[in-house]
Amino acid sequence: MRAFFAAGVLHAFGKGGFDPFDLYIGVSAGACHLASHLAGQNDRNFDVTIRYSMKPEFISLWRFFKGGHLMDLDWMWYQTITHYRLNLKAIDEKLRTQSKEYLIVATSVASGKPLYLRPDEKTLEHYLKVSSSLPILYRNLLDVGNEKATDGGMADSIPVREAYRRGATEITVLRSRPDHYVKKENPIALAVFSRYFRKYPNLVLAFRMRAANYNASVGFIHHPPQGVRITQIAPPPDLDIGRTTKDEARLRAAYETGIARGESFMKRRE
Repeated sequence: MRAFFAAGVLHAFGKGGFDPFDLYIGVSAGACHLASHLAGQNDRNFDVTIRYSMKPEFISLWRFFKGGHLMDLDWMWYQTITHYRLNLKAIDEKLRTQSKEYLIVATSVASGKPLYLRPDEKTLEHYLKVSSSLPILYRNLLDVGNEKATDGGMADSIPVREAYRRGATEITVLRSRPDHYVKKENPIALAVFSRYFRKYPNLVLAFRMRAANYNASVGFIHHPPQGVRITQIAPPPDLDIGRTTKDEARLRAAYETGIARGESFMKRRE
């Protein structure tokens, strides 16, 4: 739900016809929001979140305590594909005809390393699901090729350094946290994660290094290499949105704040 701010930014970009980017890299919900943007479905992110994300069929603490998913991606993907599907052909055509590249970040369960997946019409929806599959909160491990994979945020939650490695020198980062947010290690979460995934030591290591990698990406944003310009669009510190927020008023406020920040960004770029 924290990515709903970025969905608002992308709504503003879409409505304003603002799309100067050559490379898009999305993680988890951010990757889903990027897909709607690339499809030209500017209202889809808002509609899907308000219509489905707050329902108990998607987020259920009671179901989780009974051994099921806290976030049932199987239900969510069925609903959105059935009732509000991405325009896959429009995405493919845009990327192909405009020579743009779109990558979806996942994490290899075996190696703990990031996977930068290049989707096509057949794989896009599945890759989005893999990237969004928060481990433990969603119980299944999904397949990518011949390996198991999980949420992209485990290995690279802010892929700004990957954009730089791919040659980007002018980078825009849409954040779900305030610009100077510092991620802290959570010993309890680490203990639970380590026990749950004890058969996958490299994934446990990725989780252990998650805060350090996140903070390194933030440091890269604030202190980029010479010749690289990075602009971030981040929510204000008082934006009251958590991972599982189900309060519609707060979500609408986050979305509208994102729209305002996106419009302001476009005006500065004119």
